[in-house]
Amino acid sequence: MAVTGVVLAAGGSARLGAPKQLLPYRGAPLLSATLATARRCGFDQLLVALGGSAEQIVTQVDLSGAEVVHNPDFGTGCGSSIRTAIAAVDPAADGIVLLLGDQPGVAAAVVRRLVGAARAAAIGICRYDGGLGHPFWFGRRTFAALASLHGDKAVWKLLHSGRYEVVEVPVPGPVPIDVDTIDDYRALLAADAGGGG
Repeated sequence: MAVTGVVLAAGGSARLGAPKQLLPYRGAPLLSATLATARRCGFDQLLVALGGSAEQIVTQVDLSGAEVVHNPDFGTGCGSSIRTAIAAVDPAADGIVLLLGDQPGVAAAVVRRLVGAARAAAIGICRYDGGLGHPFWFGRRTFAALASLHGDKAVWKLLHSGRYEVVEVPVPGPVPIDVDTIDDYRALLAADAGGGG
């Protein structure tokens, strides 16, 4: 079974006011931590979607082992990044795992559990103690729908559309923090300092 990892990191960080991909985290840019996790997942292909601040990111972030896909329409929402990435997925891939570039607290073991439990399903999602969250699994039969997504939260709308079987994979603990605001970033650093990251 071939699996492609897709890291969404094209956001313009409008709510933060600075490129969140480059915020310091564990001695490196935030995106580097997410990509380090992605490399430990054993994906057959690893894609990272860049858009906002792409020129800075490629010079400051360790992108080794990842294929960069550029999303010129990043300002229209994450749907555009998913569309861009789907076009670059290996034709041999049975599915993709969608990861958020600003969510470094996702563990490689969680990704492997998700793929193991959901690989026969169209869609898989993690069910944390606090609710649903990334990473997501999308089997190949969803690719046409993913390629037509528009706007923000588009992937959630597809998830809740009723068009596909959805497998929820239990994961203990809270939904990992994703960084959209400065308060999110402070919470991430506080959780990390307290051993929760």
